[in-house]
Amino acid sequence: MDSTRAALLYVSNRVADLPKGDYERQLVQKRRTDSIYAARSAGVMEFRKVTYASRADGMTIPAYLFAPLAKRGAKGHPALVWVHGGVHSDWGTAMFPFVREAVQRGYVVITPDYRGSTGYGAAHHDAIDYGGKEVDDAISAVDFLKTLPYVDMDRLGMMGWSHGGFITAHTLFRTDHPFKAGAAIVPVTNLVFRLSYKGPGYQRDYAAEEGIAGLPFEKRAEYIRRSPVFHAANLKVPMLVHVATNDEDVNYVEDQQMVYTLRALKPDLAETKIYTDPAPWGASVGHAFSRRVDPVTLERVDSPEQIDSWNRTWTFFEWTLRPYEDRSKPLPPVRTAP
Repeated sequence: MDSTRAALLYVSNRVADLPKGDYERQLVQKRRTDSIYAARSAGVMEFRKVTYASRADGMTIPAYLFAPLAKRGAKGHPALVWVHGGVHSDWGTAMFPFVREAVQRGYVVITPDYRGSTGYGAAHHDAIDYGGKEVDDAISAVDFLKTLPYVDMDRLGMMGWSHGGFITAHTLFRTDHPFKAGAAIVPVTNLVFRLSYKGPGYQRDYAAEEGIAGLPFEKRAEYIRRSPVFHAANLKVPMLVHVATNDEDVNYVEDQQMVYTLRALKPDLAETKIYTDPAPWGASVGHAFSRRVDPVTLERVDSPEQIDSWNRTWTFFEWTLRPYEDRSKPLPPVRTAP
């Protein structure tokens, strides 16, 4: 075999061979993101950095917390656990206008930088566990929300885009979880298919993880366990899924599997919409169709598809989580006939 081609095809299953990050640059970028959020949130919403312990193993998970400046009182607000996308990524500034909208609608928002996220050094970055403990890290954010008296723990939702949608789907398909509803936009769905479709360059990011240690043909059961599409039958709460036919990251042929599976198995719980070739935005084309934000002003750059997707998403959560209800106030007495 040609040695160059052999090198291109080789995929290690050793943890030591996982790709490394530029940790110092990531730390600098995270400090910049923290500063931008602090400045942009001033006078608009409460913003602070928090930490909590993962239910998986006690690992410290950092997160951003956003809340209305004027709190309604005990159990006055629903909350969203909002999961960032990207495999090695973090909660970035481009989500600012959307999280601001959520807070203005009455939600408290927590955004976990689960294990594998960037901006916290080598140990946090290299602890990546794709479709494994990272899901527990995100779910564990509710343990911090429990410490906030103004959060109604009976009105919890989860949402995410791309890899965040993957974690959201995993969570909603578990037998037991604390969420009343969730939204997964352009989500990763099937790792067996995805690693095959993307090839060795993509496979190297996952096959060497400690919890996986191999490719799908070697660890078939493990990849099926880590692929949410195979667990959709477990869905018990309302779920919204939006996908795009011109997505060049989570390609439509992958998301098609999730949409059709939900339509077949959970037609009464799943609200799905396929956007046909939405207006392109950046290098990811359709993948970012509902996350179009000016990088300087941090304001939405709306397209018809983005407006429609967000209108549907907010309406979905309004039906399921009732963000405008102030449950800190007693209900009026029931009037009975004389």
